Amino acid sequence: MDLNYSVEERAFRDEVSEWLRDHLPADLRQKVLEYRHLTRDDLQRWHSILAQKGWVAPSWPQQWGGTDWNVVQRYIFDEACGYAGAPPLVPFGLLMCAPVLFKFGTQAQKERFLRPIYCGDAFWCQGYSEPGAGSDLASLRTTAVRHGDRYVVNGQKIWTTAAHFADWIFCLVRTSPAAERKQDGISFLLIDMRTPGITVRPLILMDGEHEVNEVFFDDVEVPVENRVHDEGKGWTVAKYLLGHERMNTARIGTSQRELEHLKEFASMQRKNAKPLIDDPRFRDKLSHVEIELMALSITNLRFLDQLRGGRAPGAEVSMLKIKGTEIQQALTELMMEAAGPAAQPFAPVAGNDRFDRFMASLAPRYCNYRKTTIYAGSNEIQRNIIAKHALGL
Repeated sequence: MDLNYSVEERAFRDEVSEWLRDHLPADLRQKVLEYRHLTRDDLQRWHSILAQKGWVAPSWPQQWGGTDWNVVQRYIFDEACGYAGAPPLVPFGLLMCAPVLFKFGTQAQKERFLRPIYCGDAFWCQGYSEPGAGSDLASLRTTAVRHGDRYVVNGQKIWTTAAHFADWIFCLVRTSPAAERKQDGISFLLIDMRTPGITVRPLILMDGEHEVNEVFFDDVEVPVENRVHDEGKGWTVAKYLLGHERMNTARIGTSQRELEHLKEFASMQRKNAKPLIDDPRFRDKLSHVEIELMALSITNLRFLDQLRGGRAPGAEVSMLKIKGTEIQQALTELMMEAAGPAAQPFAPVAGNDRFDRFMASLAPRYCNYRKTTIYAGSNEIQRNIIAKHALGL
């Protein structure tokens, strides 16, 4: 097992880092570093820059715009973007719907949907969770009844990220309520968000931002041609999609950047007080998180080494999701501790000092990051997956 980058991989890392220094807009980077709200226009601008370079969808097949990078290069690219402070790419189209279309979609569906996703002309959202079906997703109750060449969809989705500016939503719906197993009888539909009968209502989170929504479907007509894979086989599609989602939740590069930021902040001389980094108890907590992050990075390299050898990782990839999100939360907790009373929610920014702006956004960010151990399947569910499918318990 080789856990080191080759000479060629290090050269590629330097190439990506240099390009990011030259082409990542300073205003977008500053927004990311100060945890400020990113608008749809912000996200779309960065998406377009990467699309013009040909780097927006590295994992796609070359014929559809992929880069032909190997798995290690793709990891290096993601890590470099996170470390540089690049805005996130909205994953629902690029990293979730597109792989589903490559695996299960018809040629007509690929030709219709993939190009707008690549160019950033179509924003997507995910219609999975419902008021009574979150971690137990197979209990979903949104129905789709077929009438000729159309389905009529009725029901509700919740916690739908970006639904308020999405053009399309991919949805799990129940097409056979009488199926023997609740995982059976579920289908996967692609639905135009402009279709009559769709209502989007905002859910304002603890950080005060409008990020997620409720989505209601009242007699929404969806062409049968928008169904991906066979009717009643949506659970197969959903499991495949969730695997791709969990591969992208560790965010090691972003956490490495945040760790450096935290160290810099804790090393500052305080008024009438020593730098916090001199406190052995705080330094112990900081060291613990840094060791956890180093271990996560090595674990990720182990999976990459398997992929280099042609063996895809199995259920154990859930470890990346568990530890990655726990580290993200631990970093926000230490930042709050470092700021102390200065970390006030929605505090006005005093002056132009970047640490004043940093502290003014800490509490909202801390509240927002409580979600990380829940999305893409809660960490409790991930531990069950590891126990059952990796350890055989």
